[in-house]
Order: sequence, then structure tokens, then C-alpha cells
Amino acid sequence: MEKVRLGILGLGNVGGSHARKLLEGQVPEIVVGAVCDHKPDRLDWAKETLGEDIPRFDNAEAMMDSGLIDAIVVAVPHYDHPKYAMIAMKKGLHVIIEKPAGVYTKQVLEMMKVADECNVVFAIMMNQRTNCIYRKMREIVKSGELGEIKRTSWIITNWYRPQFYYDSGDWRATWAGEGGGVLLNQCPHNLDLWQWICGMPAKIDAHLHFGKWHDIEVEDDVTAYVEYPNGATGTFITTTGDSAGTNRFEIILEKGKLIAEIEGRECKLTMWKSDITEAEFSKTCQKPFGSPEFVKGEVETDGQNPQHMGVFAAFAANILRGEPLVADGREGINGLTISNAMHLSAWTGKEIDLSSFDHDLYYEELMKRVATSRCKETTAGATAADMSNTFGS
Repeated sequence: MEKVRLGILGLGNVGGSHARKLLEGQVPEIVVGAVCDHKPDRLDWAKETLGEDIPRFDNAEAMMDSGLIDAIVVAVPHYDHPKYAMIAMKKGLHVIIEKPAGVYTKQVLEMMKVADECNVVFAIMMNQRTNCIYRKMREIVKSGELGEIKRTSWIITNWYRPQFYYDSGDWRATWAGEGGGVLLNQCPHNLDLWQWICGMPAKIDAHLHFGKWHDIEVEDDVTAYVEYPNGATGTFITTTGDSAGTNRFEIILEKGKLIAEIEGRECKLTMWKSDITEAEFSKTCQKPFGSPEFVKGEVETDGQNPQHMGVFAAFAANILRGEPLVADGREGINGLTISNAMHLSAWTGKEIDLSSFDHDLYYEELMKRVATSRCKETTAGATAADMSNTFGS
């Protein structure tokens, strides 16, 4: 195999964007083998935009069985990510799924088991891991250069969405169609990066507001407190209701701190570094108002941020030569567990211990809300929006 023939399942905002970029040749080792969507208007769009030479299907399994593809990207609504991933795996196809890995951990654990049994390449589209800022943060934290983590804080409120966004799809912002709100739609990347860089928390206590800023039934405002196994603490604050939002990720460590600030396309990582840990300084300092001295500076990175196409390139390279993935699909369980735990904490009013997370209880509580989920009508003409400015947060 010289190139990977990729099937694109789902031609909405994300799938359509992938199709256009891949057909432009942005990933030389991938060719679009076929596309699939159950909506006739999206297939018409594919014919007009992608060209008549790209085979089109209205049935996922028909595309999988066509012999035209070696791998598939699953870009359908959240509940169906594991479903179609597992079908494809059992047919011997390599799979990359869009975020999140699924809606609830119980179904993702099943998908992980199938991936192990089928021995295919399994990846997840955690494209923010390609951002040089976050890669450098992880490198510094994991190196131990600044010691152990003491506190983490991420204010990620630049996910503003108007009501029109939620009305653009009948599945959006419903328990039955999407399975959650800002945590499950916008923040899987941030939750993934949070744990990828800082590690998984041990306990979570979260407060969620449902439909606070929009006419929706799921959460659009979140404040969460976490504790880590080493005693460190953290906060995570997000919303889709702040029109002048912030993206500030701060990590306090024993010998300094890291702050990543991102505004639009402008990204900056700043580090404060001391030669002594805070604990050592506190024990030896003889001044009542003394404080460690720090060297402050902007951290240099490689400047690379290939996003989705970088993930696809690594996916193809793994299939063809066994090179590393950006994110193995099994890693999607981590951020989803944090998200599920935040929901469960809000629903029960209790702190959630991740070491004994009850996958069945979460599923039961979610299904109670699915049972009363309301139907929506789609706003005409809002299906395939321009997403070119939404990938950098």
C-alpha cells in the first residue's frame, strides 16, 4: 500500500472540511476513496464540491464493503462514533474517530475492546495536541524541570455560540441527539489536553448550569474543582455564553509556573522559573515577606500547529510504516471520563472519585434525561458552516 484510501463518513461541518482539504492534497499519503452521508442534500453537495469522480454512498456499511477504502474517518453525531467505529473495525478497516470518543464511557470501553480484538489502527482526532504551545507545556511538565504540579487552572470561555448555532442541527444541544453541551462538544480538546499535560485528576466536584445562556437543555456554563493524586488541586471553567471569552491555561509547579494564553491566532507560552522549590524556600527564608526570585520569559516553540491534517498525516504514517499516532483512539476515554464525572457530580450533587467511577450509574442518569429530551427543528441553511476559524483554541 503506497497511499491510504480514506472513506469519510458524515459530510457535515467537520466531515465536509476534511474532504475539501484532503482533496487539495494537504496529506499526500491519503486519497479520498469515497464519502457517505444519509442526507441527500449533503451528497448533492459532495457531487458539486468534491467532483463526480468521488464515489458517494448513502449507507455506511455499503461504503465499508465497497472495496474502495482502507480506512474510515467517523464524523457523525456523537452517539454514533463508537457504533460505526466498531462496525468498521470488524470489517478490517483502520479507524479514526472525531471527538469525543463517545457520549458515555460504557460504550467507549466496548469500542476499545473491539479495537484490541480486531488489531487495526485506531486513532482519535485530538488535533489540539499538534499545537506547539501545548506540546511544549507537556514537554516541560513531564521533564520535571519545574518540579511537581501544585495547582492547575484553565479558563476556556472563548467557545461563544449564538442561538443560531444550536438551531442549526436537530441533534445539537439535546440529551438524545448530542448527549451533552459545552463539555461534550467544544471542550473534549481542552479536557484531553488538561489530562495529557497534567495527568488525570482523582476527584471531581462540578457545578453545571443547563440552558443558562441559550434555549437548550444541556450545559452551557461549567465550573469544576478537581484534586490530583499528589494533592494538587485544579479548576476548569467553561461556557458558550461569554461573547468576550478567555483562553488561559495556568499550571503552578514547585519551582515556577507556566501560562498559555491564546487569543484568536495569537498564542503565547510564558514560564516563571526559580532555582529552588517553594517548600525549600519557605523552610529556609529568614524574611517575613520574602519570596523566591524567578526568571520570566516567553518559551520558544517550533511554531508548528498542523491541526487536523497533522493528525491525518500521522494516521496514514502509522498505517503505512508504524509511525506514532498523535492520539490513539483508546486515549479518548480519559477526557470523556472527566466530562462524564462532571455531569454526574452536577446531577447528584456529590464529589466523584474517578478511581471508582460508576459507568453504569452515569449511563442510567443520562438515559433519564434522554427519555425526556425534546425534539428540535433545524434552522434552514445552517448545516455546513465555515469552520476555518474554530480550530485554534
